[in-house]
Amino acid sequence: MMYPGVDLGEGDAGFVIGNGTVAVLLIHGLTGTPAELRRVAQGLAKRGCTVFVPTLAGHCGDNADLRATRWGDWFASAQRAFDGIRALYAQVFVGGLSMGSLLSMYLAAQNPGRVTGLLLYSTTLRYDGWNMTPLAPFTPLFMSIPFGVHLCKFVEKSPYGIKNPRLRAIIEKQMLAGESDNAGLLMMSGVSVRELHRLIAKVKQSLPGMTTPALVLHSREDDITSTWNADYIERRSGGPVTKILLDNCYHMITVDLEYPRVIALSAEFIDTLRLEQPPASAPVPRLQECAS
Repeated sequence: MMYPGVDLGEGDAGFVIGNGTVAVLLIHGLTGTPAELRRVAQGLAKRGCTVFVPTLAGHCGDNADLRATRWGDWFASAQRAFDGIRALYAQVFVGGLSMGSLLSMYLAAQNPGRVTGLLLYSTTLRYDGWNMTPLAPFTPLFMSIPFGVHLCKFVEKSPYGIKNPRLRAIIEKQMLAGESDNAGLLMMSGVSVRELHRLIAKVKQSLPGMTTPALVLHSREDDITSTWNADYIERRSGGPVTKILLDNCYHMITVDLEYPRVIALSAEFIDTLRLEQPPASAPVPRLQECAS
């Protein structure tokens, strides 16, 4: 194993790719999997980055595994990976998809001055996209009543955040077959919904004090989370924000029709903050991809 000091989580879904002197930590979404970030990781690796994509606690298993974890466990997974990477690289960018974006922001807030920049994809501060149930805004109310956590659950439904019909069919087949390593879980329990809301509250509280530069990418057609989420970050973040809205994709922008643009915009953002000369202590480039 080439990065023994970097915790990529349980199982073998997490991976590292690239041989650059700048590191990128990418964090998958709630009920998601590192596979949803592979295309972006490969693209950034080709542009001079070493990209680490760990598996969060409770993920890539079944719903019982996820229910047994709390938001603090998900954050601890990201923090452990970051600590290992930061010990090797002077510049570390952190990004994520959906809930992974929330963890990225909270990581930057909890590690002031240590995160070089943020890559925030389809940030989920509230479920208000065009394909969401009208009851979604009332989820916090349900959670506040006795046993309310058992009344709420989120079930993925078509189009599953994907505008590309061919890819959507593949993901749907994998979800229905229970291939959580590749496609994530089809259902999220009330316990996980509650923990997500607790994480959102922490992120909102810490956002004004977070000064890390951020690239915010969001689809105008997001079926899960509207552009309000991107606007909120732009308004409330304590650091500089570059917000760009995409036109031809849904929520899963890292795999959908505009993923090449996501790669290009992310690489450009990284280049604007990259040190002109790599530090003398930069690790020797590793050429191959390795799994945890």
